[in-house]
Amino acid sequence: MHGWEGDLLLDHPSVLCRKLAQGDLDAALVSSIEYLRNPTYKIVDDVSIASDGPVFSVVVVHSTALADVAEISLDPASETSVVLLRYLLRRRGLNPRLIEGGEVVTAGASVRAPAGAPASSARLLIGDQAIRFRLANPDLRVWDLGQEWKEIMHLPFVYALWLVRPQVIDPRQLAERLRALRTQNLARMDELIAQEQEFDHEFCRRYYRDHLRFGFGEREKKGLQNFAEVCVTQNLIPPRAMTFNLV
Repeated sequence: MHGWEGDLLLDHPSVLCRKLAQGDLDAALVSSIEYLRNPTYKIVDDVSIASDGPVFSVVVVHSTALADVAEISLDPASETSVVLLRYLLRRRGLNPRLIEGGEVVTAGASVRAPAGAPASSARLLIGDQAIRFRLANPDLRVWDLGQEWKEIMHLPFVYALWLVRPQVIDPRQLAERLRALRTQNLARMDELIAQEQEFDHEFCRRYYRDHLRFGFGEREKKGLQNFAEVCVTQNLIPPRAMTFNLV
């Protein structure tokens, strides 16, 4: 989004989804599960936030063996990641208690949540807070959900998509601007990383180049179709042929 010319709102995915549905936004970069639930939108083709292996920033942090974890506190900002977590736990035959409404985690905080939880508890962390926590606790046990998905499906996992409201008059022009901006910023990655003030620049280069993917090609689409099937098994969406309305 760096360099976007025009109005831009930064907020939590749930807020952006609501504003998109209300017509307050023409387009929004939101959790991929939003399209699976409401396939009325158009997807900006060739753009996503995905991983094709370890993602680093969508993880369960735990202090005991994963098989011994009794409960997992969920990141309040997560939605797609919670669905992914439930599926991956079931694949492993694990059934820890999932605690809704956890607090945002600071870098020096304990893994345990909520207060008074047993040592066998863990946390699901996503995004910047997952990165901050991992960098501050390099010796912590980590279960990377992107890596687990890749080992099972042999496909990328798509975390976010640009969705455009069906009422937008010229969605293709908007989509082309977003694609061009993505391509331009990838070409300027070192320049943009040099402006980063919080995270180590070498880490940022590894994170953006090795962990994240920003395309939405055939393998990403297949991965998202597989995730749609996962959502059906969890009764989150009705069984239907999943097609992508691309622009």
